[in-house]
Amino acid sequence: MARLVETARAAAEGPSYPPYNIEKTGEDSYVLTMAVAGFGPDDIEVTAHDNTLTVAGKAAPPAPQDNGRVLYRGIAGRAFERRFVLADHIVIEGAQLEHGLLHVALRRQVPEALKPRRIAIQAGNAPRVLENAPQAQAA
Repeated sequence: MARLVETARAAAEGPSYPPYNIEKTGEDSYVLTMAVAGFGPDDIEVTAHDNTLTVAGKAAPPAPQDNGRVLYRGIAGRAFERRFVLADHIVIEGAQLEHGLLHVALRRQVPEALKPRRIAIQAGNAPRVLENAPQAQAA
């Protein structure tokens, strides 16, 4: 997750379109929210490859002639591509477009083999000798 936050920090110094937030929603869950006003589900492509999440938007088709009614156009409709480097074991659970915001759900899933495990300690009187352990020599 540190890589995702570092990517966000580095991106703040570069291009800032479209703007986005990263929110921690649980112990191992996160949501990446991007403001993509003017784009529909067919205009946006979300892909994951290795440890990289890519969100790309196709340029919106030009609006039909508006007969000069639009006095100011502040909603961007240009194409974009944002890449996020994900930490190890981060999986994308899904994406949803709602009210001009794209929400990408992320979860950290560490495989059982890599999780720390507790070793039980047994009490007893007789010392145990491990197999294949070097034997101490008597003096």
